[in-house]
Amino acid sequence: MVLRKNLKKKFALISVYNKKNLKYLCTNLNKYEYNFISSGSTGEKIRSMGFKCKDVSKLTKFKEMFDGRVKTLNQLIYSSLLYKRENFEHKKQFYSLKIPEINIVIVNLYPFEKYLKDKNKDLAIDMIDIGGPSLLRAASKNHKYVTSIIDIRDYKKLIINLKKNNGSTNYLFRKKMAIKVFKETAKYDYMISKWLNEN
Repeated sequence: MVLRKNLKKKFALISVYNKKNLKYLCTNLNKYEYNFISSGSTGEKIRSMGFKCKDVSKLTKFKEMFDGRVKTLNQLIYSSLLYKRENFEHKKQFYSLKIPEINIVIVNLYPFEKYLKDKNKDLAIDMIDIGGPSLLRAASKNHKYVTSIIDIRDYKKLIINLKKNNGSTNYLFRKKMAIKVFKETAKYDYMISKWLNEN
């Protein structure tokens, strides 16, 4: 159970298919006292690099299922991402859940594009990311408070923004990243729908 005093800590939820620059990311987030939440192979990788990382299933009390198809799709996670921080009723409901407040969501999606021409259609379908876009879209909808990062190339921009703002991000940066998320997830969904139509 998460104590109320821990709700004031800063948390980053990280779930990445591509682990490139993950050590750079965690090292710099750690400098600004961010705690890590993750699942599956990302959590294992973060811990193998020497960082503490709380597993999503420990927070939700719900184990990963179906070979990892269901990991982060849980109302507790989305409650943390979507509640309005200055709304009294929202805060009251959120604090009753006794879960961490997630400040940053960092996700890169399954590389569906690489499997477009694969003869194994089931493998291509397994590369359709569900949890990743959902996390990113929720964080982006609430960009007034939550930072969403979809592109590895934006890790450095994130760290620079944190440095400029004493360990937090500013609104303009969060809005810019949210716009990118909706743009990229729209392209991702279009690519999938086009492939399904052709097959």
